[in-house]
Formats: sequence, structure tokens, C-alpha cells
Amino acid sequence: MYKLDITKSSGKFISKLQAKQYRQVVSTILKLREDPEPHDSKQLIGNPEYRRADIGEYRIIYRVDADTVKIAVVGKRNDSEVYKKFDRMPT
Repeated sequence: MYKLDITKSSGKFISKLQAKQYRQVVSTILKLREDPEPHDSKQLIGNPEYRRADIGEYRIIYRVDADTVKIAVVGKRNDSEVYKKFDRMPT
């Protein structure tokens, strides 16, 4: 089982979600601990060390390092803001 590392901004975003969406997102993140590359996740174009997973109207951008799943960004799926946040992240 992998460890989880969630950025502060992702944690804040998740904590502000309504109950149903909160459960969906957290459930998916916890599943990533067991299987960090599920069949419905995809590598990011232009940044292949990162992957994305979609949950309803939300998207999780993350990467897998040795024994850790690092959640970089969580945001609205149909909103380009999630990728803007990702681009502003320090590498």
C-alpha cells in the first residue's frame, strides 16, 4: 500500500466540497493508495510523470514516487483552472 502526500491547496479544496462530492473525491484518493494507476487514469501530455483521474465533475492530478502517491492538484474537471494551478506549482 502506498502512502499519501496531499498538497495544502488540494486539502483546502477538498475540505470545502459538499458531502457527496467530498466522499467521491476522498474515496478515489484512498483507492489510489492501493492501485495508483487504475485503468481510467491517464498520463498528462507534456508531463508524463503525472497522471490524472476523473471523478464526476472533479479531476485529481497526481504522481507516484517509489512508495508515495503525491496528490498535486484537485479541481473542477471542466474548468481549465485545475491546469493553471498545476502549471504554477513548484516542481
